[in-house]
Amino acid sequence: MALKDFRAMMERDSYCNSCKWIPYDKIKSQRFAENCPTNLYYQFHLYSVRGKWQAGQTYLDTMEGTIGKDELIKQYPYDFNTAPEFLESVQSCMACGSCDVSCKICRFNLEPLAYNIELKNEAILRGFILPKQKKMIEALKTEQTMIPNAKKAKRQDWAKGIEFAAKTDTYFYPGCKYSYDPKLKAYAKKAAQTLIDAGVKLGYLGDLDMCCAGRAYQQGFYDEFNERADANIKAFKAKGVKTIVTPCADCYHALKRLYAARGMKVKVLHLVEYLDELIKAGKIKFTKNVNLTVTYHDPCHLGRQGEPYVAWNGKEKKIMHQVHTWDPPRPRYNGSLGIYDAPRDVIKAIPGVQLVEMERIREYALCCGAGANAQLNFPELSAATASERITEANTTGADALVTACPWCEANFKNAVDENGKGIEVIDIIDLVARAL
Repeated sequence: MALKDFRAMMERDSYCNSCKWIPYDKIKSQRFAENCPTNLYYQFHLYSVRGKWQAGQTYLDTMEGTIGKDELIKQYPYDFNTAPEFLESVQSCMACGSCDVSCKICRFNLEPLAYNIELKNEAILRGFILPKQKKMIEALKTEQTMIPNAKKAKRQDWAKGIEFAAKTDTYFYPGCKYSYDPKLKAYAKKAAQTLIDAGVKLGYLGDLDMCCAGRAYQQGFYDEFNERADANIKAFKAKGVKTIVTPCADCYHALKRLYAARGMKVKVLHLVEYLDELIKAGKIKFTKNVNLTVTYHDPCHLGRQGEPYVAWNGKEKKIMHQVHTWDPPRPRYNGSLGIYDAPRDVIKAIPGVQLVEMERIREYALCCGAGANAQLNFPELSAATASERITEANTTGADALVTACPWCEANFKNAVDENGKGIEVIDIIDLVARAL
């Protein structure tokens, strides 16, 4: 969809402001009731999707010249040049999808997340690209990764010493963060080795292992995402891949939802899903106690955006020229079918570990602050969001915060809460490895 195709949604928005909060019946305290990271940080209406619905109408009117009689618009046109705060509100969105979930609790005909990303694409098409975004896209084109300064030649270093299966249709897809981050490489190795030790015939793509480009999509770089996605789909097909296992939540979402929308038929599993299956089947057996009280952070792209893709080809229509609907009924991604139980079941299966929950969990979890490259483009916003989540984690009394996404993990590592206190951050595969 082009931005103009969202005009009807802009006009249908009901000014309820639900997008700024977790669903009201899920609120346990005023302190942890908000859900939009940017609105929480900037405390300004424009940074919520409600504000961007309004701003988008004025922006389109300016671009299309449909307010020709309005002298104010003639004097002060509303575009990315004249309204830099609008550009900032668009680019700083973490594409976490929390507004999307809250909106769909009370509405069925709005797509806030898709709209937010379309606004990003509009800015890019108009040439408004942030300096660090340029470096990211250059890295994607030259080194097939969105991590600046990373080199394709070193992508496979994490896998040294692992004996992958030569003939298999199940492949491990570590993702850029696990492949390049020196603090996280060991976890990718532990993950692959744990699956192999459990009897999984696991392969690795080797030279064909390249970036999924999901984070390019989150920032509105559609062309760059499509190019890389199509190249990967072609490579998977040539290799005979039938199942992909990834420990990265962003890769999971890209492969499970975005690639499927482009026709990929490969089965996609997040590592926690496979671990959960193997533990329940008795193929992974724990031998050590891990005496920890932990809380679990739901990654946005594994949880609320981890729902499977459902193909749809329909159109909008109105009943009696008034009530808007879709023919046939359109899939309604409201976050409830994401991956929530598997990681919790894995944690609960580890001897000695006690799980305590935060207030905002499952599809209502707060973003870690790393979505859509925010940690590079808007570091203060990103750090503040991570701090807010650490504050919430510390209220549970947990010894450690466990997560299943390398981007979340990296963003939490150096974060402190509102009182300056940190918390131990544990990758779920590391927690599993401690008990083996």
